[in-house]
Amino acid sequence: MMKIRKAVITAAGKSQRTLPLQTLVDRDGTPKTALAIIVEEALAAGIEEIGIVVHPGDAPAFAMAAAAHASRIEFIEQHEPLGYGHAVACASEFAGDAPILLLVGDHVYVSTESKGCARQLVEIAAAEACAVSAVQPTHESKLPFFGAVGGRRVPARVGLYEISDVLEKPTPTVAEQSLIVPGLRTAHYLCFFGMHVLTPMVMELLKDLMQSHPTRVVHLSSSLAELARNERYLAAELKGRRHDIGAKYGLLTAQLALGLAGRDREEILSTLVELLAATR
Repeated sequence: MMKIRKAVITAAGKSQRTLPLQTLVDRDGTPKTALAIIVEEALAAGIEEIGIVVHPGDAPAFAMAAAAHASRIEFIEQHEPLGYGHAVACASEFAGDAPILLLVGDHVYVSTESKGCARQLVEIAAAEACAVSAVQPTHESKLPFFGAVGGRRVPARVGLYEISDVLEKPTPTVAEQSLIVPGLRTAHYLCFFGMHVLTPMVMELLKDLMQSHPTRVVHLSSSLAELARNERYLAAELKGRRHDIGAKYGLLTAQLALGLAGRDREEILSTLVELLAATR
């Protein structure tokens, strides 16, 4: 069984540098930064070491945002803004030859069961002993915001797919040609959830891509597409949803999702009903 003990969180992008520092009220009713919520998601999945990829000079602010968890974090600087894949590759020394749980710093994950989303994913990857990306069926209107995968269902396994191809933010026309997955609703595709368990081969593929194009933006999706051609690579639907806090009303949506999944659900529902009644 594959053991996943390290996690990498990317937070160096222009739009990510401040979002993880925003404060939300977690499911237990405690105010926390988005970063602390994401770190706790990883720790609850059995992760022991966390590397956070940050913009140069941002480490002190992120250490403060991580609060009590700061001592468990190694900060890794991305010195050039060369894309998500490049940011992941910056953590290659931290990852070493071990598999990693990869999270993004501008997503909050809300599970619909007792196990967190990251724990669900880690358990699947450990049992299957291969790379696994979390996915969420997504309407084609959202394709400009996500990488997407094509493939086929794993027989007798609900929500598990064998990946055959990966495309970065495809158009609906391209997705219809390359990423149809039998059984999904019309005009829906399997888009990335912002959470992956990656094998060491991914770091090698990213390094090769960066050496071939040293000044070009590097997309993680390109290396994941190559991964699917070289080793077993799965996609898994998790029992939960991703919330992009960088999207329009993203912080509001994430806060509502956390609140409705927590101990103050009834109070929040009552307040929402009052607000709706007052705006009619």
